[in-house]
Amino acid sequence: MKERGNAKINIAIDAMGGDNAPKAVCLGAVEACKQFEDLNIILTGNKAQIDAELESANINNNIKSRISVVHAEEVIAMDEHPAMAIRKKHKSSLRLAMEMVRNGEAQGCVSAGNTGAIVAGGLLIVGRIKGIDRPALGAYLPTIERPTFMIDVGATVRCKPENLYQFALMGNIYSHRILKVKEPEIKLLSNGTEEIKGDECVVKARELIINNKNLNFQGYTEGNDIVWGRSDIIVCDGFNGNVALKFGEGIMQGLKSLLTDEVKKSFAAQAGMLLMSGVVKRLWTRFNYEKYGGTPLLGVQGVVIKAHGRSKAPAIVNAIAAARDFIIEKGVELISAEL
Repeated sequence: MKERGNAKINIAIDAMGGDNAPKAVCLGAVEACKQFEDLNIILTGNKAQIDAELESANINNNIKSRISVVHAEEVIAMDEHPAMAIRKKHKSSLRLAMEMVRNGEAQGCVSAGNTGAIVAGGLLIVGRIKGIDRPALGAYLPTIERPTFMIDVGATVRCKPENLYQFALMGNIYSHRILKVKEPEIKLLSNGTEEIKGDECVVKARELIINNKNLNFQGYTEGNDIVWGRSDIIVCDGFNGNVALKFGEGIMQGLKSLLTDEVKKSFAAQAGMLLMSGVVKRLWTRFNYEKYGGTPLLGVQGVVIKAHGRSKAPAIVNAIAAARDFIIEKGVELISAEL
């Protein structure tokens, strides 16, 4: 995590977003304030529920003074139409948090809520960076050789070559400045590594990226390479990126379930698992999404972090830390300057 001086960082958090809201969000906010003394948090949502959760957390006066609550009468549900909800629900917890970013009351916002609504709010409320046609969600993937930053994983489903090129630019800045990768290697997701592979959009995007000598472009990568982490950045459209991300999550959950079921069938397996428990725990921790915080929405005029919908308190803390790092490094300004 980045160090900072005495200046305060204000982050608005949608306290009602996510499967475990508001309890997990409130606990995460409290823990984040304990870890970062330069942090002020504004929780948007049902004030009575939030106050009850904060009261049960038994926090001291210093933390209390740095957490404020803004009441929101509405909540955007996970299954609502994203753009319609963000337009119509003016008093929703998500919209209020984003309006604070737009108005300068907060430097960033975090939500574990409806992904589509977060993207729509980023566009309609926070606004696009000049020069960026479409925003992108970037996910930090725990892989075997090295962590990989995949962009886009769901913000822009249908892409033009220029969109993929802009994703490469934004991913390069985020990987270099926020993730501290010296010279990020960039690859385009395709159906083969040969230059003749890829559809028309991918082929044209490849030409655009190659022509920018500031980008360390290493050609195409295939889906089976994602898990190995053979590049720092993988660029793709939001449809394929989201499918790959969800498939990876499903594989991890499935393997955990299969392993648990098989161990229960045999005493010898249970004994072996006791001996292997340390190894299994380390592996699961290494590939646990909660460790890697939130997903940044890049290309908008403010710091917007999407936390996983199933986030518990530790994941919320890491999402807040990701927002804080992006603010400290002036990520939005860097992307604007690059373009």
